[in-house]
Amino acid sequence: MSSRRRALLALGSNIEPEQNLPAALGLLAALPDVEVVAISGVYESPPLGRPGDPWFRNAALGVETTLSPPELRQAARDIEACLGRVRGGDPYAPRTIDIDLAAYEGFEGEVESSRVPDPEISRRAFLALPLAEVAPDWLLGTPGRTLAEIAALFDSAREQVHRLPGPGLLPSGSNEVD
Repeated sequence: MSSRRRALLALGSNIEPEQNLPAALGLLAALPDVEVVAISGVYESPPLGRPGDPWFRNAALGVETTLSPPELRQAARDIEACLGRVRGGDPYAPRTIDIDLAAYEGFEGEVESSRVPDPEISRRAFLALPLAEVAPDWLLGTPGRTLAEIAALFDSAREQVHRLPGPGLLPSGSNEVD
């Protein structure tokens, strides 16, 4: 794909997230065909399906890319492997990093048996809240709601999802990308 497209990536970690989330950001930003244009704050949420496991830290990135959806997904998988992600049969297992292609401009469909845009966005506050930070006007679904509208439907306290104070993924304290 030669033209630049916008895409949204969701990041999550519950194994050393303080190191793995910024490392994933750095590796994604270093890709020659990907430009990180927006970074959310970091959100904390309980693990799904495994109540005794460490809590997750989640964030979202807005990127511009010339990669196709499958190429971007593969680049994310390569970064996950680089950061020690081991995929197994348990979808709720602890992980060093999870990088999901949440949405891709002008594309709806399957990428490696995952739907894009991710149908879980409207059901999971830990996805919707950081994604709405980086792309509040991004329209999802038919008839269509923006990410900001979807995020506003969640009760963060009830969902136990909260934005952490501090610099987020950038050490400078800014979540703006130059």
